[in-house]
Amino acid sequence: MLQPKTGRIDGSHYLPTSPDTSLWGLLPNRDHQHVLHVESGDTVTIDTLSHEGILEDQGRDPVSYLAGFGVGADQVLTDARDLAASDVAHDYDNDGPHVVTGPISVAGAQPGDVLKVDVLSLLIRAPYGFISSRHGYGALPGEFPETAADTGPLADGAREYNSVCVFTEVVEEAGRLHGVIPFGKGRAARFPLAPFLGLMGVTVDTGDQVHSVPPGSFGGNLDINELRVGSSLYLPVQVPGAGFYAGDPHYAQGDGEVALTALEAPLRATLRLSVIPAREAGTLLGTLGEPFAETSTHWLPVGLHTDLNEAMRRAVRAAVTFLELTQGMERSKALAYLSAAADFEVSQVVDQVKGVHCLIRKADFGL
Repeated sequence: MLQPKTGRIDGSHYLPTSPDTSLWGLLPNRDHQHVLHVESGDTVTIDTLSHEGILEDQGRDPVSYLAGFGVGADQVLTDARDLAASDVAHDYDNDGPHVVTGPISVAGAQPGDVLKVDVLSLLIRAPYGFISSRHGYGALPGEFPETAADTGPLADGAREYNSVCVFTEVVEEAGRLHGVIPFGKGRAARFPLAPFLGLMGVTVDTGDQVHSVPPGSFGGNLDINELRVGSSLYLPVQVPGAGFYAGDPHYAQGDGEVALTALEAPLRATLRLSVIPAREAGTLLGTLGEPFAETSTHWLPVGLHTDLNEAMRRAVRAAVTFLELTQGMERSKALAYLSAAADFEVSQVVDQVKGVHCLIRKADFGL
């Protein structure tokens, strides 16, 4: 267990998740006060919280809920208890589920600049998590979960949610951490963990409330499983200071995230936040209308839209433009290369705005 302020903290700044440093189900807008101020290039360790175990359909009481899976009170994070018991506003039906920590002001960031987020370390904070399916959501709404429908709010205040939340233990096998899903008679599916933050973004330039579920040009709930340790995410800055935030920690996720959630569980994330001035960003990244990511081996142009076909088209256009502007590749040859050698993967189909990310091998361009 990595309780707040204990154990390894890698960053030069530390930001816990508390009722004072987070939003629940919403993203920061331009009117939200920054909870931390850092210089460009500084590193920040954020104790992110998962929404699983504290949501209303789970009783908003993580100690009691987790006890049903054999988890003792000493194995429940204190910050999860505190948030669930707080008066932080959260509407199960109208808000997103995510606990969003921030916003963080980065000195010098101005609209038109790009915020580079380097993922330096991701430490699991608890030896368990949940994979959930809820009525009306996921890739097969109306088919899963195969339980009685959520009754919605009733006149007497009672309600039956009937969500299916699969408790998933984390174990170490052959020197690597795995998630374990028991099934049948004594069998279990074991899969390796690959932690990443599903939600990283910059503050939206609006005074309206911003729902935490759909991603956009600001980043947010991108759910790109390539954003693991060693990756970088580039986000177009919209407001002075950028207003960075993070949340939705995952221990593992398949492309598509078809049930609704991945293996949701809390992470201690250490990130480097750096401002790339507008005059330099075009040379490095090309035209950045959407978030852009890279790993040590790949560039990842991104396409986002409510229609999956259009998200795919946007990812292809972004990839062609990236190769044209950064590699000097003719557009027709860029498209030919992408068709022969690049992979387009569905990031997720469950967040209202669907995501597609392209994987372009750097080695193909001598890098």
